[in-house]
Amino acid sequence: METAPKPGSDVPPKKDKLQTKRKKPREWKNPESQRSLSGAQDPFPGPAPVPVEVVQKFCRIDKSRKLPRSKAKTRSRLEVAEAEEEETSIKAARSELLLAEEPGFLEGEDGEDTAKICQADIVEAVDIASAAKHFDLNLRQFGPYRLNYSRTGRHLAFGGRRGHVAALDWVTKKLMCEINVMEAVRDIRFLHSEALLAVAQNRWLHIYDNQGIELHCIRRCDRVTRLEFLPFHFLLATASETGFLTYLDVSVGKIVAALNARAGRLDVMSQNPYNAVIHLGHSNGTVSLWSPAMKEPLAKILCHRGGVRAVAVDSTGTYMATSGLDHQLKIFDLRGTYQPLSTRTLPHGAGHLAFSQRGLLVAGMGDVVNIWAGQGKASPPSLEQPYLTHRLSGPVHGLQFCPFEDVLGVGHSGGITSMLVPGAGEPNFDGLESNPYRSRKQRQEWEVKALLEKVPAELICLDPRALAEVDVISLEQGKKERIERLGYDPEAKAPFQPKPKQKGRSSTASLVKRKRKVMDEEHRDKVRQSLQQQQQQQKEAKAKSTGARPSALDRFVR
Repeated sequence: METAPKPGSDVPPKKDKLQTKRKKPREWKNPESQRSLSGAQDPFPGPAPVPVEVVQKFCRIDKSRKLPRSKAKTRSRLEVAEAEEEETSIKAARSELLLAEEPGFLEGEDGEDTAKICQADIVEAVDIASAAKHFDLNLRQFGPYRLNYSRTGRHLAFGGRRGHVAALDWVTKKLMCEINVMEAVRDIRFLHSEALLAVAQNRWLHIYDNQGIELHCIRRCDRVTRLEFLPFHFLLATASETGFLTYLDVSVGKIVAALNARAGRLDVMSQNPYNAVIHLGHSNGTVSLWSPAMKEPLAKILCHRGGVRAVAVDSTGTYMATSGLDHQLKIFDLRGTYQPLSTRTLPHGAGHLAFSQRGLLVAGMGDVVNIWAGQGKASPPSLEQPYLTHRLSGPVHGLQFCPFEDVLGVGHSGGITSMLVPGAGEPNFDGLESNPYRSRKQRQEWEVKALLEKVPAELICLDPRALAEVDVISLEQGKKERIERLGYDPEAKAPFQPKPKQKGRSSTASLVKRKRKVMDEEHRDKVRQSLQQQQQQQKEAKAKSTGARPSALDRFVR
């Protein structure tokens, strides 16, 4: 079995003037020379080997790219950073053994179609704790309902079209608050924690706490139809009937950007969890991608012949699912090509779409919910055969998978339904990021840390990896403008000035001779570089000429 190299083995020792004064690290001795009192030897000396494939899964540095030519100090820092990153990836690969939970799955007997398995059969087959996660809330008086789960997956908030708003701990069924705003509720979203709740009412946007007390009424966000919250940027994105996309920074209470989409009413919106880009669906069949740093869309994708009804993006930011009035369900590749990977024609068309953490796709078509599954998290869902199918008591009005749970929440005209979908959620969670069992003190400490690490809204772009690269074009343009402003190049190499010497060696003739010697050396270097470039060009030209067929006109080529 091929094992990962020892971290920091290819890093040259750092030169330091105070190296002799520091204590030398204790060297690791060969265990064969060290025997225990019983005389036995360690059959497995040294640290446990880690497979290279597992280490590469956690590695974030591309070692195929060579380090740029830079100063020795900068190069040593980069090499030390690479060694630390390699050591971190090895530790993460070793700690993967502690993730004992595995994703669930559903299999039929002897080729049985899993789409024919109903929820009652699944509830009977699972344990008592999992069976309690399936329930129905009969709320026909105030429906239809929109719902939203918190980032930890522990709390559920839902709002009815006739003013009913409630939040609860859906695992223990403990009600947090329940109010009636006496106004139509169009959408509802948790903010960075379950303590704050954003409700898009008929006229304005309102913010409530977990006790149902109104904290803010934001009148600049009026006639809002859809809400999306960007957790790492603390931005609440709102789409309105007037065609404006508004970004509200909830940490300071200011509107960061108000963008006019110029596409009429906006009622189809989704976010890309990978890069925080907002996807808007329009009535002309296009989907536009927006960032608060740009007044124009980052990209426009023609998806359907008719209007777009629903948009959803998976957790990796690789695939986008859309449905339109032409009854088409399409999955697009967002890795620069924006081409459809698969297409399926649905009988009634999908009005609502949602992706799970493991890549499952759910579509709400009237009172029927269809779920499609793929080969894994990194593969798109296969639209050939549904994974699960369920019929509800009313038309679907909202869909969302619960994080870290195999549960699908559906809001419809008859209330709320919690479905069991094996293999939908991530089995293991990060306790420092999204801990479902955190206390109030832990939540407060996490909130302070998240505010300190808030990402500025100006950094939202299509490719987040481009933020770590150097903008060479802007750098050269700035250097050119600085030279024009100053009249000289401040970074240019100063002309050689020989140092004065004693005992008559600093005469005018000797100074001129030393200057001419340095100039001749620089001239030789330039000539040598130009010759090397010419030889390289000649080699490339010969390689091209040998590959092509000879022509009668080649005699005129010099």
